[in-house]
Amino acid sequence: MKIKNRPVGSANPPLIIAEIGINHGGDLNVAKNMVKHAALAGCECVKHQTHMVEDEMTEEARRIIPPNASETIWDIMDQCSLTAEEEVELKTYAEQLGLIYLSTPFSRKAADFLNEIGVAAFKIGSGECDNIPLIRHICRFKRPIIMSTGMHSIDSLRTSVAEIESHDIPYALLECTNLYPSPPENVSLLGIQELRGAFPNARIGFSDHSIGPEMAFAALGLGASIVERHFTDSRYRKGPDIPCSMDPAELRLLVDRSREIHKALRFPKRRTPEEESVYRFARSSIVAERTLDAGHVIREEDIWARRPGTGEIPGSAFDQVIGRRLARAVAPNQQLEWADLK
Repeated sequence: MKIKNRPVGSANPPLIIAEIGINHGGDLNVAKNMVKHAALAGCECVKHQTHMVEDEMTEEARRIIPPNASETIWDIMDQCSLTAEEEVELKTYAEQLGLIYLSTPFSRKAADFLNEIGVAAFKIGSGECDNIPLIRHICRFKRPIIMSTGMHSIDSLRTSVAEIESHDIPYALLECTNLYPSPPENVSLLGIQELRGAFPNARIGFSDHSIGPEMAFAALGLGASIVERHFTDSRYRKGPDIPCSMDPAELRLLVDRSREIHKALRFPKRRTPEEESVYRFARSSIVAERTLDAGHVIREEDIWARRPGTGEIPGSAFDQVIGRRLARAVAPNQQLEWADLK
């Protein structure tokens, strides 16, 4: 899977996505400032939300207030959406800073628009995860798809995944909890492993709505290829997603630590050359517990293993020494050698 020539998978460092979403409140200058700070923090990818409200919702939405807000979902999205011209300007600005620009379309019209302006991939949010007509429409553009899976079980995902796979499109599935913020008891890190087992063709990642970096780090430790988190240039802004958003300092931490965790995940279980000097003193050698005469048959209570590991017989060979006859006398705490044993 590649997103604008950026490989995504276990062989590559995780792709960290800073989701600006609607945190800009409909202000292009604020959105640009968030993009700038994401770039300065070392992030590779920013994600927006493309809302074209009339094509996205029915009039019923004017009466629905989300749990993390005080206004209707219609009013929130109407106030926080950018115009088409503003989004083009935001995308251009992000790409001038060397960032990959992605966005989530919440309607057919928004998907068509993002296709026209040439996004590198499509993000499908958890709310649209079972929207088969929209998923099918997006698949026709033949771009990679990243799909969040919040509020869904493995079984309820199968139809949508089958639709994506029928179009032979590379795709990623992100474990997600749609609570803003998500308390730890509602975050399913196990879901990362369950998604990997159920959908072997998918890249697996994590869309994080918790507070702090801990859950994201844990997801990276489980091998997540993508980690997406809401992002703001300042925690003091207002908005429904601000409480679960990271700021530039936390984004920098996530980017840096993700690369370190990726290196550690790929390192095999072995002693490194750098550990040899430690190994020499930290391991043990077989020594005599007391004065032992030549010809003595060694019993278990006659020997022990003590640091340093500079002796010829390591502590791991303890049982091989028992029952052997000494060829010469040895003193207490003297390291034994194989030549001492008949």
